Amino acid sequence: MLTRDPEFTSPFHAGEQEVQRRNGKRDTVESVGNRVIRPFMLEQHRAFFEQLPFVVVGAVDREGWPWASLLTGEPGFVRSPDPGRLRIGRLPIADDPIGGAIRDGDPLGVLGIQLETRRRNRVNGRVSALSEVGFTLEVDQSFGNCPKYIQARDLIYPEIEPKAPRVQALGSLRELDGKPAALIAEADTFFVSSYMPAGQNPAKEGVDVSHRGGRPGFVRLRGETLTIPDFRGNNYFNTLGNFLLNPLAGLVFPDFMSGNLLFVTGTVELLEGAHPEIASFQGAERGWRFNFQKGVWLEGVLPLRAGPADHSPNTLLTGTW
Repeated sequence: MLTRDPEFTSPFHAGEQEVQRRNGKRDTVESVGNRVIRPFMLEQHRAFFEQLPFVVVGAVDREGWPWASLLTGEPGFVRSPDPGRLRIGRLPIADDPIGGAIRDGDPLGVLGIQLETRRRNRVNGRVSALSEVGFTLEVDQSFGNCPKYIQARDLIYPEIEPKAPRVQALGSLRELDGKPAALIAEADTFFVSSYMPAGQNPAKEGVDVSHRGGRPGFVRLRGETLTIPDFRGNNYFNTLGNFLLNPLAGLVFPDFMSGNLLFVTGTVELLEGAHPEIASFQGAERGWRFNFQKGVWLEGVLPLRAGPADHSPNTLLTGTW
């Protein structure tokens, strides 16, 4: 079993600490974080990742824009050869915007989420080996998350007749006959990637990817701006802490019924709980605005399918725009 460096102090970087402080959670969260955020993977987390048919990956492209995406495969395509490494036996498909963002030595965030059971675990680290069939991540941080706001889905691999996916780079969220806008309006789940450049503290600065869930309609789209409520969570504020110091985000909206994927990247503005839009939203304690810069629409590329979601009890207590 790996142990902490005796000089290891806080697992949170300055942005995370500041958001914790602003929300009155700093001391409590520091105590918890030092116990549960580890520089290695627990045995149960290693076994968990090996059961998954997909993982969510956050990466940063050469221009500095963050992106989030899903990598899929038969359970077992993710392996952990030892507590300090996670090996993913897949690379992004053609036209996936993270395709050129997975580079040897670069930071990545990985989220394992099991929709059937609403379990999730996160691993942040750096690519230590890259091949033609996958890559290995050296673990910097490993920790679990609660099941709040995760909608349960039973995933299947249907027999889908292979066809060339419809692909288009988006210059606007209103393109493709409104399909991207319709997906956002109906979404109860998306994933968000954010990052702090890994400077002097690479073990706690880098890329993070997280889940966001709510009732369909919980993401508001106006023009090319999304407004997103932030509900009560673990109070680590990993995503918002990154936003505070580096206000950029990459979002992926999966449609598990059609196999479509919407990828967008852009800038972020944090909104306090007293902001009129946030204060009027049931269940929100704060929020953020996402300003669209560019995106990609991939049609029918996700091999997983699922029917309507069974919404989390916590989700049912929240509102919509």
